[in-house]
Amino acid sequence: MVENKNTPHTQRPVGTEYKTMANTYTQIHIHAVFAVQNRLSLILKQWQDELYKYITGIITNNGHKLLQIGGMPDHIHVLFGMRPTQSLSDLMKDIKGGSSLWINEKKLVRGKFSWQEGYGAFSYGKSQIDGVIKYIQQQEQHHKKRSFEEEYIELLKLFNVEFNEKYMLKNPE
Repeated sequence: MVENKNTPHTQRPVGTEYKTMANTYTQIHIHAVFAVQNRLSLILKQWQDELYKYITGIITNNGHKLLQIGGMPDHIHVLFGMRPTQSLSDLMKDIKGGSSLWINEKKLVRGKFSWQEGYGAFSYGKSQIDGVIKYIQQQEQHHKKRSFEEEYIELLKLFNVEFNEKYMLKNPE
């Protein structure tokens, strides 16, 4: 991938092309989940759609394809088709860093906005995508029955991801 150090990660210089090896074929679907710092309910309905569009732009400008975005006032779910032109950690850094900067520049929250350190990322096969899209679209219904922490732990267990509850959704001290 060509990168211009003088250009913010959320904007791709005109004429920049994504480069992959010839005969490289992939089908990578990632469901990423990340929370507002201290899981505060800071994402307000008045600007939620604009935030989702901004995050969609970051994903698209990095050469990936957004399939679904949604969430609650304290966290976001993003499902996207990932191209092998960038690491997941670099993309998540762009999404979280760019969207935090956008929220702060627009002064959408009192004080300084930031995302919780880290994220969850889970891969799905093509046959599972419709179910994940529906799951993300129905976040409000899900969270009438369970908390974000319960949802997140359920995902980690479903994917057999080892975790330490001491550090669950908290920054290490």
